[in-house]
Amino acid sequence: MESARRRTSLADAFSRVPRERFLPEDQRELADVNVPLPIGQGQTNSQPSTVVDMLELLDAQPGNRVLDLGSGSGWTTALLAVLVGAEGQVIGVERQHDLVAISREVLAGFDFANLRIVEATPGTFGLPAEAPFDRILVSAETDSLPTTLIEQLDRRGVMVIPVAGTMLRVERIGPGAEDVSVTRHGRYSFVPLIED
Repeated sequence: MESARRRTSLADAFSRVPRERFLPEDQRELADVNVPLPIGQGQTNSQPSTVVDMLELLDAQPGNRVLDLGSGSGWTTALLAVLVGAEGQVIGVERQHDLVAISREVLAGFDFANLRIVEATPGTFGLPAEAPFDRILVSAETDSLPTTLIEQLDRRGVMVIPVAGTMLRVERIGPGAEDVSVTRHGRYSFVPLIED
């Protein structure tokens, strides 16, 4: 029952936030193809099946505060905004200035009062000043599990992140950054997450 409800919520989010609106004009005819597509600055719009997998693992709930790290085109940020509803909040963080500007422009065409895109601050990983978050979605790969992001999770908060080619679901179960439950969910390929 719960799994069916999540699928319905995801289906609603995907119908309300069509992928083609977040793609460069020369890529829009490929929006329904299940492949990652280039969006500029060496970044990609993830393939839909991967986005579904990540969002199912994340299990964002109405009212959650969510950090979308590596927000790229803004597509996953918008999908998350649907999932958390008007009472929730989603903050997308992107390090590429041009992508921040493009995603803000696209998102202005939607009626989302519960999301915003911010440009990453050099030397800061994530958005610690606005922590804690109920959920953190990381759409770029790291070599190891970043303690700094775990520290930005609320107690019982969940992070989904690709680490060394494997998708991890990380749940914070205690006060320390080491107090986590980690499960592995298959192999995936992502652009690298750069900590600068």
